[in-house]
Amino acid sequence: QVQVVESGGGLVQAGGSLRLSCLASGRTFTKPAMAWFRQAPGKEREFVASINWSGGSSYVAESMKGRFTISRENDKNTIYLEMNSLKPEDTAVYYCAASTIVMVTTNRDRYRYWGQGTQVTVSS
Repeated sequence: QVQVVESGGGLVQAGGSLRLSCLASGRTFTKPAMAWFRQAPGKEREFVASINWSGGSSYVAESMKGRFTISRENDKNTIYLEMNSLKPEDTAVYYCAASTIVMVTTNRDRYRYWGQGTQVTVSS
């Protein structure tokens, strides 16, 4: 198994920035792709961004490109989500997930290991 733990959420004003972190542990030698998803109240969980283990391949959802950036530090088994120009509609619980495959994917069903989530609230 792979365990993931998110941190870095909080309350921020519209236009502000936050950086989320996700620490992976356990069977990380399988080099799983990692991703961020988010879920707002009353809505389905949606894909935000994904990155492969080496960091050489990544993808950010089209609606968030230009504002969100995904990155990683392999020596720390940690991935990050840098969020800029935040909007109230970005308010959600953000989840980190580890995949069962090494390639970047937006398919939620490919992610087997999930964190507990971290709340991001953007005030207007």
